[in-house]
Amino acid sequence: MNRRICVSLLSSALCACLVSMSASAQEWPKKMFETLDHDFGTVARGSDTVYKFEVTNKFIEDIHISGVRSSCGCTTPSIENDTIKTYEKAYIVAKFNTRTFTGQHGATLTVTIDKPYPAQIQLRVHGYIRGDVVFEPGGINFGTVDQGGTKEQKVSVRYAGHSGWEIKDVVTSNESSDNYEVELQESFRQGGTARYDLTVRLKDTAPAGYLKDQLTLVTNDGSNPRIPIDIEGRVTPEISVTPENWVLGDVPSGSEESKKLIVRGKTAFSITGIDCDEECFTCDYKEGPGTTHVVTVKFKAANGDGRLKKPITIHTDRGDTFSAICTAYANILPPAAAEEPAGTVSEPSEEASSTAARENETNLAENR
Repeated sequence: MNRRICVSLLSSALCACLVSMSASAQEWPKKMFETLDHDFGTVARGSDTVYKFEVTNKFIEDIHISGVRSSCGCTTPSIENDTIKTYEKAYIVAKFNTRTFTGQHGATLTVTIDKPYPAQIQLRVHGYIRGDVVFEPGGINFGTVDQGGTKEQKVSVRYAGHSGWEIKDVVTSNESSDNYEVELQESFRQGGTARYDLTVRLKDTAPAGYLKDQLTLVTNDGSNPRIPIDIEGRVTPEISVTPENWVLGDVPSGSEESKKLIVRGKTAFSITGIDCDEECFTCDYKEGPGTTHVVTVKFKAANGDGRLKKPITIHTDRGDTFSAICTAYANILPPAAAEEPAGTVSEPSEEASSTAARENETNLAENR
């Protein structure tokens, strides 16, 4: 075969191989996302329509998100927590611009990662913005509320269109129905226009944590009968624990680790018990009331190869609602793996290795 033809074929094959490895290297970021697509559905004009794509670092290396851009002005993207350590979470926030757009719209969000390896991943959002229904303000935002407290927010719902349009019901999700009280009252109607006053109260039984719920207005509109309205806020816990996540990393079989957990309350409380459904954990604490308690947790890695993720639940005399949870993560190495030379990197989860990108970087270097 002609030497020039052989060189050309080899060059083509090498280029194809490099393109294939490059494409494979772009696959590893997808493992960090729960979903790559979100449908906002049908929403009202002026509504606070936001979706957060959850990103979980399942790898050993820190992940750094350097930027995100949108293909359409209908959606404004942003980043919450651009540096993500192992097991930590971040969010790509997509805000649907319902005040400046109406009708059907969609956008592609391109997320750029620069560490530990350059990569990009694309997310997709889409939805329909009604022009005949307007919320003022755009949603229910309780802000920050102490656990056990209550708060009330109101929204005006205005409609302009056909006469006879009505809101027949307001529905909450099954998971959050016990957290809110809802009142709806028609306050104005003339011709094809109507106005409703919506009042939402946060109950004192709402659990601690970030609130991200949704109410649904059910109307007699045959084409688009259901209109969502978002609920947002944060219930600060009465009882908290530091750290919330105990990442042990690679632990050789038979070895022991210990950690002191600091449990705090806004008022004095007593620890009544600690639950963890693993025999490898033991906990020690002092009884009696106080605003701060120290819990010593000891962990002994059982023989075998396995990944562990277990909640350590700290109960108090304030009741089941007023408890705190620390989640322990570990990768228990078998005896053979425990004897490997120093510097060996192990996985903290099924996907948590040095990432597929590292292998591709090595392959690329060998082919140069």
